[in-house]
Amino acid sequence: MVTESKKNEISNEILEVNSDMDFEDQGITKIVSPHTGKVVNITGDVDEAMKYADNEKVIEIDEKTNRRILLKIDMCLMPIMCLLYCFQFMDKLSNSFASILGLREDLNMVGDMYSWTGTSFYLGYLVFEFPASMLLQRFPVVKTVSVFIIIWGVILCLHSVPQYAGFIALRTVLGMLESSVTPAFVILTSQWYKKEEQFIRTALWFSCNGIGMILGSGAIAYNVYIDQANYSLEAWKLIFIITGCLTIFLGFVIMLHFPDTPTKAWFLNDEEKSLVVERIRTNQQGFGNKHFKKHQFIEALLDFKTWLFFIFSIANNIPNGGITNFGSILLTGMGYSPANALLMQMPSGAVEVVGCTLLACGVLFYPYRLFWATVGTVIVIISECMLAFSSNVKVQYSGFCLYTLSPIGFICLLSIIASNVAGHTKKVTTNAIFLIGYCVGNLIGPQTFIDKQAPEYTGAKISIVVNGCVSLVVLILIWYSYWVDNKKRDNNFDKAENVEHLEFADLTDKENPAFRYEL
Repeated sequence: MVTESKKNEISNEILEVNSDMDFEDQGITKIVSPHTGKVVNITGDVDEAMKYADNEKVIEIDEKTNRRILLKIDMCLMPIMCLLYCFQFMDKLSNSFASILGLREDLNMVGDMYSWTGTSFYLGYLVFEFPASMLLQRFPVVKTVSVFIIIWGVILCLHSVPQYAGFIALRTVLGMLESSVTPAFVILTSQWYKKEEQFIRTALWFSCNGIGMILGSGAIAYNVYIDQANYSLEAWKLIFIITGCLTIFLGFVIMLHFPDTPTKAWFLNDEEKSLVVERIRTNQQGFGNKHFKKHQFIEALLDFKTWLFFIFSIANNIPNGGITNFGSILLTGMGYSPANALLMQMPSGAVEVVGCTLLACGVLFYPYRLFWATVGTVIVIISECMLAFSSNVKVQYSGFCLYTLSPIGFICLLSIIASNVAGHTKKVTTNAIFLIGYCVGNLIGPQTFIDKQAPEYTGAKISIVVNGCVSLVVLILIWYSYWVDNKKRDNNFDKAENVEHLEFADLTDKENPAFRYEL
């Protein structure tokens, strides 16, 4: 429990620690990596959270205080994160909505030209993903991402162009700008939440894609479609302008409201900032380090789990890239009118929000997130088979709706990267590679929908099922590799030296003998 005297002490002064002296005073400046057996030097280039770690006394947080701090963080941050993810998915879906509201006809798209409007977005995302991740490490996360958000809102408004070439160019730039959001959210989630809290929070903000689908298809696209005779602009142009303006507004809200780190939070006092540091101590990570560390970058490239993440991300997102851009077209191919095709996407959005959140909440009862991701992925494979192989429209539509549970595996691995990849440069690098896989999958996805196979798109549907199966196999391999590593670390635990504030030394997960992987 935090005593009254301790509260006053923390409130009056937050101890600034000289990181070099902190470790040297203990007589320990080196540790042995439990993974490689190599000696790791502990230097003064540590995590920013070290400044707020009291090297004299341990602060014990009782459950009531912990719940109060967690609720305060949730109330101030989660609504904004959820709203942004809702808006950014509306931005992606706007292309699909516009496709049945006159976009293809007005820009004279024939053959596979529409497929390239989806692919061009992810080309931009792919090219800029790694630079965006490096910018997020070098500069304040929130300020950087909010500038990207405001600019991408402006670019979205400009999508109402009269020529195909200009539209493709804008889609490419939009992809470059949106590449910053997910890595920023992974960093922010790991800064604010304990390992066991991260999966549910990641699921909450990511599953708001479903709310974006509901609002985008029902509240915006459908109403624009039925009233289009009353507007001087074409319906598809209005879709982009409305979603762009909403995005610009939210970008300014994030810039002004969201703190870059817990130590700069306007809604926390000095005592609470120190308590947040103590809360995340068990993560064996801190808030981040602004310096690029070459050895961590190399470790990320040589870690085979990084490439398992990459393979999963490609396989999981080939179907996503196709369905995100061709969802409305698939529904019209089932026999629904354009208006009904827009409305029929609303239930699938609800399935994503409710289903992904419930699967994530399963960790409250059985605390293994990879298990729940595997369960969700099995359900998704069944839904993909319903969509691909059934001739019954109702069964196809049910498969279409259940498919929206597919992000659960992706959500799980985002939270795994936040929890299980330590060392700030390594985390940023791994996250970038994972999201490059996301880009590659989404680049390929629209190209599996071949125009001459319309409206059945048989090849695309088979691809969806195959990639779902690959995703399942990779998830199981990731779980097994972490289980083996934890067993190895537990067996060698007696040999680990007890170093105070080791968790804030910006060591990687392989370097830190106290680190354990979340399953």
